[in-house]
Amino acid sequence: MVKTKIDTYVIEQIKNKRLERNLSQADLAFELGVSVGFIGKVESPRYTSHYNIKHLNELAKILKCSPQDFLPKKPV
Repeated sequence: MVKTKIDTYVIEQIKNKRLERNLSQADLAFELGVSVGFIGKVESPRYTSHYNIKHLNELAKILKCSPQDFLPKKPV
């Protein structure tokens, strides 16, 4: 199984915001309360790991934005 288009889109948006704020995967993992390995798997196209809705809400708090900022304006 591969990541869906929507998973990939959301993950890229979050990764871009993480990099804009100069946060490492380890920094984000610590703030989110997950392992560094989880973030690495989410950001890697080789794994099917992805964020869930609870993660999106917490990530929005960490990255100081709205959860809507992670979602496309139209279906993908």
